[in-house]
Amino acid sequence: MLSPERLDSVIYSFTLFERTPTGNLLRVQVDNLNQPLNVNRGTKLELGSTAKLRTLATYLEIISELHGKYSTLDLMQSKPVLLNPQDHLSHWAIEYLASASDRSLSPMLEAAMNRTYPANPNERFFTGGGLHQFANFDSKDNGRVMAVREAFQASVNLVFIRLMRDLVSYYMFREGGVSPAILEDENDPARSRYLSRFADWEGKEFLGRFWRRYAPQTPDDALRALINRLQPTPRRLAVIYRSVRAEADFGQFERFVTAHSGTKNLSRGALQELYRKYGPEQFSLNDRGYLAGVHPLELWILEYRHANPNATLADVEEASVRERQEVYQWLFKSGRKHAQDRRIRTLLEMDVFQEIHAGWKRWGYPFPSLVPSYATAIGSSGDNPAALAELAGILLCDGLRYPVTRIQELRFASDTPFETVMRARPGLGEQVLSPLIARKLRQELVGVVEHGTARRAFQSVVLPNGRVVEVGGKTGTGDNRLHTYSAGGAQLRSQPLNRTAAFVFFIGDRFFGTVVAYVPGADAGSYRFTSALPVQVFKQLIPQIRPLLVRNMQES
Repeated sequence: MLSPERLDSVIYSFTLFERTPTGNLLRVQVDNLNQPLNVNRGTKLELGSTAKLRTLATYLEIISELHGKYSTLDLMQSKPVLLNPQDHLSHWAIEYLASASDRSLSPMLEAAMNRTYPANPNERFFTGGGLHQFANFDSKDNGRVMAVREAFQASVNLVFIRLMRDLVSYYMFREGGVSPAILEDENDPARSRYLSRFADWEGKEFLGRFWRRYAPQTPDDALRALINRLQPTPRRLAVIYRSVRAEADFGQFERFVTAHSGTKNLSRGALQELYRKYGPEQFSLNDRGYLAGVHPLELWILEYRHANPNATLADVEEASVRERQEVYQWLFKSGRKHAQDRRIRTLLEMDVFQEIHAGWKRWGYPFPSLVPSYATAIGSSGDNPAALAELAGILLCDGLRYPVTRIQELRFASDTPFETVMRARPGLGEQVLSPLIARKLRQELVGVVEHGTARRAFQSVVLPNGRVVEVGGKTGTGDNRLHTYSAGGAQLRSQPLNRTAAFVFFIGDRFFGTVVAYVPGADAGSYRFTSALPVQVFKQLIPQIRPLLVRNMQES
């Protein structure tokens, strides 16, 4: 699948765990990276469509929650349930339960897997604070309408983007004190609370960006760096210098403007007028930012660092509470509803992803947050091989999360009076997913191997007695690049960061793990491998691990 001369740049990792009554035992953990870094546990990689497994788990948990909420109601006789029109999952659940002959959870989960979405990539989605467009891996899927199950097996991006949108809409108005009126009624009192919160949050984002830009520089060097990025007109120079050096006298001002404006014919009277007219007391911080052509908080942080050269970022954030609100006063004005709605929706979406993250964390997701974007459904929040393997173990254990045991026993001073043996205590499982959902997800993973992107692994594990062991799994490919765009939106540059391909799997009812292929850095731009590569590696490793599989599967 790769030419021989291109093999050296690909880093492979393989983990294999065994489920036992005392916990999950690490049986194999290996990679070909000759460095201290543990690729399996010490990385954060964008593993592409493997994230669809976590997204599907969230989806089925919501369906289970809706079943618990509505399955006991007499939906034909009771008052109509008031729902947000965008809450498609609740609408579907009520319609399904109103007509279902069997209202138990199992057939409802099956029906949920058969819900359909279009795979059309031409729609633009407002998520992550802006408009985004997504693509399918296979353009042949673009015109299709697909069931969730089929899209999971074929790993169709646009179906899962739309599924994530439905998950976000379901959660969005469950926050205390938040209702659909926040986006419909311009006079809803909750709006100002969210707008203030947005001003504080985005203000911190900008301050952090400016801090990273200027922290390595002295205050004077930082001022020069700002000037060098701009077209230095006399007015712009006057506004900037009077904002960040408010205490400077006219002589200092004159020398600065003359030195940087490139204009030698400014009269002393004209300079005096600039000095007077653009004093910081003459304009608000917002107006000074507008006149200078820079973000107002960039002026503020340069002034603050000049007055407090030893300040930390925490000091900057603490000192700028009022200014962060001040620079967003335009947003609070009437007639700005569209701009306000976009920002309120951004915060509501961030809150939703905190709730989604709580579920993912229960299932072993190793990082403290998710990217608040529909793109998290297709891998933008990252993952690592060990955490993915742990999720497979949870599914194999019917929703129980067991601790991983990497060392079972340590023995010291054998055959001496000081002999000491330390053994790991048996782990206690924690129920983090309902058994029914875990079994349903295992079934869907088997479908990926039998009918989908992991077809290469189908019937790959055969015991000496001829028994074919069931294999399930999910694939993912990540082509991670840094794109640079012009002001008009044209792409100027695409810098490859890394390329990944992953296969998370289980074998029978006892073994589970991951195979990952990874190329870091600029070399990644010349590789085009997909998740078919780790699936093929998995298939080729089976003969190496078959003795372990045979021994332990015969024991079970």
